[in-house]
Amino acid sequence: MKKTILYIILATLTSLFSNSCTKDFTSTNVDPSIISNVDVRFLFTTSLENLQGNREWIWEDLEQLLRYSQLLTSDPYELSGSVNNRYGAFYSAILPNLFEMRRLIDNKADKDNFQKIYAATYIIQVFQGLKVTDMNGSIPYTEANQGRDKGKYNPVYDTQKVLYDTWIKELSNSITVLEKDLANQESFGNNDIFYQGDWTKWAKLANSLKLRIAARYQNPDPAAATQIFKEVMADAVGPISSIADQMTYSNTNYIPFGPTEIDYRSRRYAAENVVDFMKATGDPRISIYYDKNSLVGDFKTALTANSVTLPSWINLDDPLVAFQGGPSDFGANGDKNKYFSNGVPVGSSKYNLISTINRRFFMPHLDGANGQYIDVLVSYAEVCLNIAEFIQKGYGSAFDTKGTASDWYNKGVRASANTMNTIAIAAGSASVVSIDPLVDTYLTSPKVKLDGNNNLEKIYIQQLLNFYRQGNEAFTLVRRTGFPKFNSTILARETMPDMIPRRYWLLDPGEVNRANWNAAMTEEGFTPNDRSAEKLSTERIWFDKNSPAFGAGN
Repeated sequence: MKKTILYIILATLTSLFSNSCTKDFTSTNVDPSIISNVDVRFLFTTSLENLQGNREWIWEDLEQLLRYSQLLTSDPYELSGSVNNRYGAFYSAILPNLFEMRRLIDNKADKDNFQKIYAATYIIQVFQGLKVTDMNGSIPYTEANQGRDKGKYNPVYDTQKVLYDTWIKELSNSITVLEKDLANQESFGNNDIFYQGDWTKWAKLANSLKLRIAARYQNPDPAAATQIFKEVMADAVGPISSIADQMTYSNTNYIPFGPTEIDYRSRRYAAENVVDFMKATGDPRISIYYDKNSLVGDFKTALTANSVTLPSWINLDDPLVAFQGGPSDFGANGDKNKYFSNGVPVGSSKYNLISTINRRFFMPHLDGANGQYIDVLVSYAEVCLNIAEFIQKGYGSAFDTKGTASDWYNKGVRASANTMNTIAIAAGSASVVSIDPLVDTYLTSPKVKLDGNNNLEKIYIQQLLNFYRQGNEAFTLVRRTGFPKFNSTILARETMPDMIPRRYWLLDPGEVNRANWNAAMTEEGFTPNDRSAEKLSTERIWFDKNSPAFGAGN
């Protein structure tokens, strides 16, 4: 009987997420009497750990989303069936634990002492739920996870509008509770791997997620985006206000990649337009993001001694000659493309000319090293740059924004550089000894400084560079803004020949919930079960309906 119940839950509660692992259901959907005395803090830790989504690094971020966003380039492969692990993680390893936590708390005699713990559970499910809908559109939420308690095995697929509205209410309610002076509140302590039970930081995170939702609201409903921005800026605690407040995951033993997975199917290379921008502006993050090529040390002597002439696109007098990007069109027969996989013979050696991504920055244990893995899931830089964008667009004209667009922008750029440097130092990767003086100079560059010329584009570019480790956020930015844009004089987008999917698919969940799934597909204008690039690149989710084409700008 237990196996039958588990199968029903698996098949219907999660609407049969495509291509995902189901093993975690057995730990959360069992006889209530078995887990009635579980410390809810342990369930919370399990959900937090599953936010990492290490499979996303390979199948989504490095192979797809960061390439579509042109932060890197690599040999393109089909949109594998292994994408969309976020969907499976949400319904099998994150959401059930949070629902169970609230069920256990509701049954406690001292449940009033768990109000803040209760509130924090919603923040986590909104964080992951937003990532899921970003690529899937309508998903089960308001009726999800009700199979066990209510016998509801056919949850409706909520539209993105319903999801956003619901999440804003849940976050606002959580903020209200977290900011209250409540006595005798239980704490997560060290079971909270992000904030160790600091309720003020949890409230700041909730406000920051409201800003993340507001950014997505801009194209379909700018009035809603403005209202959310106003609420966040008027809140007594407000959003993340320092690097110390960031949603940071740190783990010496965490290994996001297997021994060779960071190079799975292709080495990832620097993208030429981003590298050229970073070189032209003196961006201090260039050595953090990308590895040097072979043109280091006394390489000129070796070239001369072996009578080797490098291709014309290499400027030997460039002080940053060791950083070279490759075209986004990886397979074209251009002068640069052949150097992705072919080094230049120099005596008994081969000189690689195109820089790769800084692999140790992503993988601190590369080649047996012992670096510490740090990832920032919601950053101070993101918050600052979102606020700068909203102010630049006039969303804050009727209330106190606590600074100008330029104020917030400068803080965001500085926070991004310092955060990335901290991650690099911990990883044992390339880093910068003193980064703030370099940021001071960087902010004066004509292509960086907010001087009234292309201010909004400059803000978008800094948002993109800050999302170098967050494929989902980078791709969402590129979709909603159309930047980088073609023919830009600051940072241009390159033409990519392949059709770029703007969403992932959700496959038929089976007979129990097929009607709701079909209704969602029809409402969204999607072709059911079609995983072709043609359909995925033209049939858009709700927040993306009015967005410009890639490279078109808005």
